[in-house]
Amino acid sequence: MNLSEKCPILRFGDLGDERGKLVVIEGAEDIPFEVKRVFYIYDSDSTVVRGQHANRYSEFVLINVAGKSKVRITDGTEEIIVELDRPMTGVYIPKMIWKEMFDFSPDSVLLVLASTHYDGEEYIRSYEDYLEAVKAEH
Repeated sequence: MNLSEKCPILRFGDLGDERGKLVVIEGAEDIPFEVKRVFYIYDSDSTVVRGQHANRYSEFVLINVAGKSKVRITDGTEEIIVELDRPMTGVYIPKMIWKEMFDFSPDSVLLVLASTHYDGEEYIRSYEDYLEAVKAEH
């Protein structure tokens, strides 16, 4: 399975009408997990790089609900860059995938849905340690 298949772009229904836009995302239906944590990143600029880690147990869906940003995703072998620029699309990132969010527009609000509650112990924050962990899994 290639990285684009592991980390698919998700498309959410736009249920809006003449009153405005409405996007609904239901855990375990529109995304492949129950949501345990929600956070968002804003007020970053185009020079900031966020993330720069992998998670041993957490899965994520990243959605730019305003503005745009990019996500560099790698499994240690293959790398893709996804541009998030529509509030009705997101990218799924399974556990043990390295991610870096960057190139934030001034109005960017990056919403993150997570499958677990925060646990700093499950984060791999060094890319070299990540590559070693991936090698040990295989």
